[in-house]
Amino acid sequence: QVTSTGGESQCKEKRVVLLSPVGKLEISGCEMGLHEIKLPKMSLLPSGAESLAACEVCEGAEEMTEPLKQCTAWLHTYFCHPARTATLSLPAFHHPLLQQDSFTKDVLWTLLRDVKFGEVVSYKQLAELAGNSRAARAVGGAMRSNPIPIIIPCHRVICSSGQTGNYGGGHLLKEWLLSHERLQKEK
Repeated sequence: QVTSTGGESQCKEKRVVLLSPVGKLEISGCEMGLHEIKLPKMSLLPSGAESLAACEVCEGAEEMTEPLKQCTAWLHTYFCHPARTATLSLPAFHHPLLQQDSFTKDVLWTLLRDVKFGEVVSYKQLAELAGNSRAARAVGGAMRSNPIPIIIPCHRVICSSGQTGNYGGGHLLKEWLLSHERLQKEK
């Protein structure tokens, strides 16, 4: 249960599980918007057949709120028809971190707005885009606390050295997402 910023109302949170090419994504949200996408930990990269797996809801389909339907549709498009994501509307977000004013919120919105499909940005560059060129470490903290990975594309943030850096879903998942975007962009 999530309390709104005013403290008066409680969200009725619903959960769905989306079977995706990278494993099961657990998505939660309410009528107001998305709360969280939990990534699977990958121990090995999906092979040909798995990576082409249909992207479908395997749990919770009967109780999906509109934001959850929008989220699963967006993720399906991301995995199956990635070039079309730029034209899709984003689902509403309703995680407290994205409601309150903070550097983390500013960084996440900057990332979502400015770093497009198939692009990467360094922690330092993202700090500069968000208005504080000396906050590269704080950007790392913002990436760690991102409640809506893939849609808010923290996988696109890499080290200045070109190394991929850390990722909530693990190094293999970050590599897979970056490779997926790079390959689609080259088509």
